[in-house]
Amino acid sequence: MSRSELAACVNEVLYPDPQRRSRSPVNANYIGKLEDGVIHWPKPEYRAALRTVLGVGSDKEIGFYNPRAVARANVEDVDRRDLLGALGSVIGVSIASPPAMALLGREGPSELPHRVGRDHIEQVIEAAEIFEKWDNSHGGALAREVADSKLRQLAKLLERPCPPSLKADLHAVMAQLAGVVAFMLFDAYEHASARKRFTFALQCAEIGGHWQHRATLLANMARQAIWCGQPEDGLTYTELGLVRADRLTATERAMLHTVRARALAKFGPPRAQEALTAVGAADEEFACSRSAEDPSWMRFYDAAQHHGDTAHALYDIAVRSGLKTEASSRFRFSVSHHEPEFARSRAISRTKLASLTMLHGDPDEAAQIGQLALDDAGTVRSRRAIDDLRELHRLAFRHDSVQEVHQLRARIDATVGAAG
Repeated sequence: MSRSELAACVNEVLYPDPQRRSRSPVNANYIGKLEDGVIHWPKPEYRAALRTVLGVGSDKEIGFYNPRAVARANVEDVDRRDLLGALGSVIGVSIASPPAMALLGREGPSELPHRVGRDHIEQVIEAAEIFEKWDNSHGGALAREVADSKLRQLAKLLERPCPPSLKADLHAVMAQLAGVVAFMLFDAYEHASARKRFTFALQCAEIGGHWQHRATLLANMARQAIWCGQPEDGLTYTELGLVRADRLTATERAMLHTVRARALAKFGPPRAQEALTAVGAADEEFACSRSAEDPSWMRFYDAAQHHGDTAHALYDIAVRSGLKTEASSRFRFSVSHHEPEFARSRAISRTKLASLTMLHGDPDEAAQIGQLALDDAGTVRSRRAIDDLRELHRLAFRHDSVQEVHQLRARIDATVGAAG
């Protein structure tokens, strides 16, 4: 509707008497002041009429707010501003600003609706779930370009007119899709592009006011930083993710404590005890986990994932600090309990178990586990999984005189081109 048409509809609700309508202050000029933000809080009867005409249930859905109420900022608002400031200083961009489309790169023309509806939000969710399932079972390398192209296409929905009641949901699901694509790019070692997508996703999560998406994104940004040899950054991301932990489920808190443990373990002996304490905190939270309370994207963090992730931290503690840990038993649990769709996680856990057994156990058994890990990796295209196999190849060198170990190293060579 034009401003004049909207004003006419509002006046019909306000004034049943046609003569009274002609003297109403609600005209095109008044509607313009509302749209431009000159007037933030109309009279109660005007707000009620606008809610009726626009078919919404609250003033907030229209965009109205009481400046006096806003001035009384509570402690939660302060926490949020502190968090955004910290995030911005770490990442180097303003998280509170609208999502920067430039972070995604350019995308050719595409057919998109002129106005966003609920069905378009459902399409974004569907795309995120499809790509996440592919990533878990096959790794990010094969489908990352398709996924990234779809993200850049669907992200343009953020520039289309959208009902106020749907804006938060649109930004939340865009954060979910961008986070999936970012992780696929990370898995393919396209780290610069992955960081840009993660940043875009964080901005979307902030606009959508979604603490749970933010926590998951920060956990995955920490995983990337740790993998890239930046445990300090990884530790920072997990600490930020745990801000207002009361807003998160027990599963989400367990995930963040686990990634924090992985970051601490990378520092070696000086912080080994802290890493063990973080593993304990993760275990305590996971013991309270209730899948029914978790959002759909947290389905991956089940018992198998928790055992595997904590085992990674314990692996580094064992290797770097020489302490005896439960890494082997946790890796074994993870390998035997992963669902088929999480082939990459199972392959990585089994490879790490083979490496740890090669270091501190029976090389024959390690070779058998390594062969099974290669079987798992057969359908996975993950640079991370490949690098773990290369590490196994290197660690097995000391036992190369054992026939089974020699055969394993030869197969790794043939599979991933390990240099020895």
